[in-house]
Amino acid sequence: MSKLNKMRSNMSLNVIGGLTGLLVIFGFIFCLIGNICFTNAFKSEYSSVTHHMADSAAQYVNGNNFDKYLNGEEMQEYEETKKALDSTCKKLHVSLIYVIQVDQTDYGRFVSIFNSVDNTVDKSLYSPWPLGYERKTTNEEYRRKYQALYENKVTFETVFRTHTTDGQHPHITTLVPIKNNFFEVTGILCMQRPIKEMTDSIAPYLISIIGSVAAMAVLLSILAAFYFRKAVIRPIEKVSNETTRFAKESTLGKPLGKISRYAVMQDLADSIDTMEADTVQYMETITAVTAEREKIGAELSIASSIQFDSLPKVDGAFSDRDDFEIYASMDPAKEVGGDFYNFFLIDDDHLAMVIADVSGKGVPAALFMMVTNIIVGNRARLGGTPGEILEFVNKNICEHNHTGMFVTVWLGILELSTGKLISANAGHEDPIIYHKGGEYQSVKEKHGFVIGGFDGVKYPNQEIQLSKGDKIFVFTDGLSEATNKKDQMYTIDRILKALNNNKDKSPKDTLESVTKDVAKFVGDAPQFDDLTMLCVELKK
Repeated sequence: MSKLNKMRSNMSLNVIGGLTGLLVIFGFIFCLIGNICFTNAFKSEYSSVTHHMADSAAQYVNGNNFDKYLNGEEMQEYEETKKALDSTCKKLHVSLIYVIQVDQTDYGRFVSIFNSVDNTVDKSLYSPWPLGYERKTTNEEYRRKYQALYENKVTFETVFRTHTTDGQHPHITTLVPIKNNFFEVTGILCMQRPIKEMTDSIAPYLISIIGSVAAMAVLLSILAAFYFRKAVIRPIEKVSNETTRFAKESTLGKPLGKISRYAVMQDLADSIDTMEADTVQYMETITAVTAEREKIGAELSIASSIQFDSLPKVDGAFSDRDDFEIYASMDPAKEVGGDFYNFFLIDDDHLAMVIADVSGKGVPAALFMMVTNIIVGNRARLGGTPGEILEFVNKNICEHNHTGMFVTVWLGILELSTGKLISANAGHEDPIIYHKGGEYQSVKEKHGFVIGGFDGVKYPNQEIQLSKGDKIFVFTDGLSEATNKKDQMYTIDRILKALNNNKDKSPKDTLESVTKDVAKFVGDAPQFDDLTMLCVELKK
């Protein structure tokens, strides 16, 4: 089986075998056409000669006295004509010569007038019909031909029987009309002649053609094997072997060079040589780029760890305090993000909360975020209102902001003992406040310009009074602008709905519920922006 499969996959054998097969098919078609042409030519020749023979025999027959013969009159003439036809039958070596008078009502019956038989011609077993013998017309073909002759539509008719089913030998029957003195057809003379010469000649003819085609097929197969092997198969094998080797080893091999005088084959070899060189170079480049990317990936991973380490830990934050609870989350769109949150106690009674969104993404935004976070934290610990703190931060950022980046910031300072919240907004999203027993609502604040835009900006302070059980929810625009596959945004309205469906939950559970709702809304759509939230609940 393995040898058979190997032979099937051998290109030389397949090409040469295919060519030989085509030659065989061509030989078959050629034999078929030759047989048809030979048979048609033979039939044409036989038809023409037999027609002349039948016309000659018809000269002996008097078409005026058929009715008299059938009535027993003119019998001497009848006998003389019969002898003449018998003699003609033997001289011409035909099987039958018979004259019939056909019933012209439907040409389905006829009466025998003369009937001459010579069974020695082809060893037939015909019996002569007596005068007046009646018989039905042999078949529809004869009926049509009888009618055509009686109606003077044709001068003669021919019937070939090359394949007989009644035990008779192959023969041709030619029919010519017998006419009276008024040129009316009164009968038909039929001459049956064997065509054994034709059937005997076809076999040697076909054998000679088949032998010639077979010899040609063998010769062409040998020539094709030599030619295709040298000009096509070997170059293809060289290309195939080299591509197989390169696929396994992926190393630059010896160039194929000049392998064929045909342009298409040579172009293929040159393309393989070029492909190998380009692929090896590409693989070397990819290896270097991959190593560099792995290095960058490792650095980004470290940067991401540093960024998250710079943010305050949310789990267990201020677990020793029972007067407030705080929780925050950040989900960056890339390895490192431009959002940040921060919260810390300025003193025992004042909690600072910060959420910000840096323009841009990636490492530059992360660096800008960390600088801003440090300045905000350090300045807030020195005291002052949120507006004063943001004014200081903006001044310092603008002095060193050569990249044109900026950051939106919401800064709030909550006095825990009284519930008084003072905040300032530098182009950031408005906070959402929940008063116990009510609904989450967005609070419209007066905004100052973004941090890093330009120096000298003033940031107004806003004051909100909170009570026990009230909550503050702040976020970046990555939440409201989260987009699904239909390009629909999550929006502030959906944020409020998600919050109001979870009014009684803790800050941590509140953020987790909102996160799940956003994920359900977005589905499989990619995340384009950092998503950051912070929630604080006043306990006492």
